[in-house]
Amino acid sequence: MNNQRYSPEFKDEAVRQVVDRGYSIPEVAERLGVSSHSLYKWVKAVKPDNSEQQAAALIDAKSEILKLRAQLKRTEEERDILKKAARYFAREPE
Repeated sequence: MNNQRYSPEFKDEAVRQVVDRGYSIPEVAERLGVSSHSLYKWVKAVKPDNSEQQAAALIDAKSEILKLRAQLKRTEEERDILKKAARYFAREPE
């Protein structure tokens, strides 16, 4: 097992090639002579954690679902009232 240490500048450049320039991790790892596993770890360490964004999106989706359910319930109630009114007026002679 190779315990070679890489400088922060080397790691930054390797990550930049993947993130900014769009090269694949295996391609960059082979070209630079590092393991793909190490490069995956370096890229993961640099990328922002989007769990907060996902949580916010989930909260937004849940609130929209609740709003739409309330709107659906109101619409169904209005429909039922209109059905009853239509039946009532259909029975009444003019």
